Amino acid sequence: MKKEKEGIRAALYARCSTHDKGQDPELQLAPLREYCQRRGFEIAGEYVDNGVSGTKDRRPQLDRLMEAARKRQIDVVMVWKLDRFGRSLKQLVTALDELSGLAVGFISYQDSLDLTTPQGRLMFHIIASMAEFERELIKERVKAGLDNAKRKGKRLGRKPVPPVDMAKVISLHQKEPGLSVRQLAGAVGMKKSTVQKTLADFRGGMLDECGFAA
Repeated sequence: MKKEKEGIRAALYARCSTHDKGQDPELQLAPLREYCQRRGFEIAGEYVDNGVSGTKDRRPQLDRLMEAARKRQIDVVMVWKLDRFGRSLKQLVTALDELSGLAVGFISYQDSLDLTTPQGRLMFHIIASMAEFERELIKERVKAGLDNAKRKGKRLGRKPVPPVDMAKVISLHQKEPGLSVRQLAGAVGMKKSTVQKTLADFRGGMLDECGFAA
């Protein structure tokens, strides 16, 4: 990141969700402007997502801010609080990792988190480790749930297509070979993907005319 004497260009980001009824983005922006003044940062832009949930991956103004970072138009991103920037560890770490790769700093005012400092970068690694830990926990829970379902004899995955239904597809295809997959699906009342797979398996010799494994 540029040294402060060279004029650091700061992008201020604020967000008020649909749950923050009556909240004014100025409550977030005002202290950020004062912080920039104290440190001699040049405010290159203010990006405000109003009435947008933090759980959404796509936010118009945040997208604009990230595009400015990619174009090297800013040197540091400033937010009032981390939860204004990202509401999940995964979302937060992904964005901060991209900013880091672009040599763009990040400062969260209320959290006293400044990734332009060695201490702040250490904190980022801790946050990233927590995100990885969260992902591993989710994987373990999913695996445990699947194992438990198998022990109880529950069928996992898609419900198999009965041979009689596959036979309908094959029979109609043989009678009217000019029909498209979409037309066949509409005629037999089945999904296009199912009809497509049935025909592929039949043509490949994996199914007979009655829909049974060949």
